[in-house]
Amino acid sequence: MPDQLSKEEVEALREMAANRGCRLVRSRRRKPGGDFGRLGLADLKSGKEVFGFGRKGLEATPEEIESFLRGSTVSTWKQSLAAAGKGGRARAAPESKATLPSKAPAGPKRPPKPARVPADPPALRIRPADAVDGEAIAPLLAGLGFSAMADELADRIGRLSRMGEAVLVARQGDSLVGCLTWHVVPVLHRPQPVGRITLLVVAEQARRSGIGRALVEAAEAKLRQRGCGLVEVTSNIRLRAAHAFYRRLGFERTSYRFAKPLSPSGG
Repeated sequence: MPDQLSKEEVEALREMAANRGCRLVRSRRRKPGGDFGRLGLADLKSGKEVFGFGRKGLEATPEEIESFLRGSTVSTWKQSLAAAGKGGRARAAPESKATLPSKAPAGPKRPPKPARVPADPPALRIRPADAVDGEAIAPLLAGLGFSAMADELADRIGRLSRMGEAVLVARQGDSLVGCLTWHVVPVLHRPQPVGRITLLVVAEQARRSGIGRALVEAAEAKLRQRGCGLVEVTSNIRLRAAHAFYRRLGFERTSYRFAKPLSPSGG
């Protein structure tokens, strides 16, 4: 497993599984042979085997785990849990087999039902935030552990907009599903200003659908227009899934960030 996935990628899969009520199970083998490098998923509460378990151990590859979590969560997961509850085991990437009908009098064949065409998701729109967006942004920030009232956020949105660094929001249909803030830093040691992404948050139900990438690309366009030659981003050391996300967008870890709270003047 260590030869196939980095620690950050393992943590990203583990977090993705936890968000869907599952626990990522890794092979205990550390040398090639048996189920080395294979994975499985178990129900987070009951511990029942959900996906990737076979008679000889774990069977699923990292790609199969990610595909299952992304696209099969609603249908395949429920079927797998039902099978696990009856004592069966959910196997990795099972092939569906048509069962033969029992003997019954032949009747007229019914025409097959037309396949359902999934509805396209609402179009994604990235735009500068308005003061009224503070009410929808507040719960997104609360999910990161930051508490702010809607009227406070409305004031901050206005101040950032007047500075020429408008808050960017992502809207999908009638829902605000993401928020990003950015800042231009003039520096002495570089010929061009440095751009910084100071906040990026996407609603939990809308993650892993390209919204974060779209917000980052919009911020990069703004920073280029302001003459920045470099873009930086800070991310909490505990958010390993976020670190993997930024690496996929071409960011590299180049330094450590140190923080120190300041007391009020005269304190």
